[in-house]
Amino acid sequence: MSQPSNKSSTIEESARAFDELTNYVMEIKERKFFLSPGNNKWSVAENIIHLIKSTQTTTLACRLPKFIIQWVAGKPNRPSRNYDELLARYQMKLQQGGRGSVRYVPKPLSKKKSKEKIIYQWQSVTGRCLKALDKNWNEQTLDSYIVPHPLLGKITIRELAYFTHFHTLHHLRTIRQLEIIEQ
Repeated sequence: MSQPSNKSSTIEESARAFDELTNYVMEIKERKFFLSPGNNKWSVAENIIHLIKSTQTTTLACRLPKFIIQWVAGKPNRPSRNYDELLARYQMKLQQGGRGSVRYVPKPLSKKKSKEKIIYQWQSVTGRCLKALDKNWNEQTLDSYIVPHPLLGKITIRELAYFTHFHTLHHLRTIRQLEIIEQ
């Protein structure tokens, strides 16, 4: 996978990341999908639910009317960071102990949640996210609006799209590590 640099490549690379995660978790047996690794680590299912919540927020930001986004967060006072700069900032925040807010922590799973339902929900939210980004934003407007991020502060819509891409890959790596541990 290459790094996104413009709207088109961001959508393409995000779609690839979403598909890669989907294809990987579809191969995991249901028992392992829900198995808690302990040590305050999330199961595969909980990682995906976290990603669903996060991606739903990105989708909402991409769907809101621009005047509401500006009313809530204001206008950017700097140019968008490139992919590497934003990734470095995110990694620094994680190293400093930063974690997602309570809103993004998965709640205990009910027995009614099946692996198939969770994966379907993931595919639905990622499809809506890509569609909203493609339909509602162009190269210029991606850099012209900011939204609040719980860990990174105010970021542009372009940066939010970058974040959604590498956040998905971050959790895919985490899930792959869980699989190694559980074998």
